[in-house]
Amino acid sequence: MITYAIYFAFACFGAALLMNLWRILTSDGVGVRVLALDTLVINTIALLILYGLAIGTEIFFEAAMIIAMLGFVSTVAYARFMLRGNIIE
Repeated sequence: MITYAIYFAFACFGAALLMNLWRILTSDGVGVRVLALDTLVINTIALLILYGLAIGTEIFFEAAMIIAMLGFVSTVAYARFMLRGNIIE
């Protein structure tokens, strides 16, 4: 039963990933693109964790943590760039 749940979650997060890519490519505002990119990072993390569960290894959980940290830092840096025009003062 858990196998079917993992496959269903793969399909849902894969569809969400494609919708985020569509939003990044077609949106007009920069703020909308940043939010879509942040959501894309979250969906990628979810797919990595699901893949780790599916094959039964822990290495993908560590990769998901690294991507989460990089996603947070990049979102903060891009928001700072949009507000102030520079990242490092």
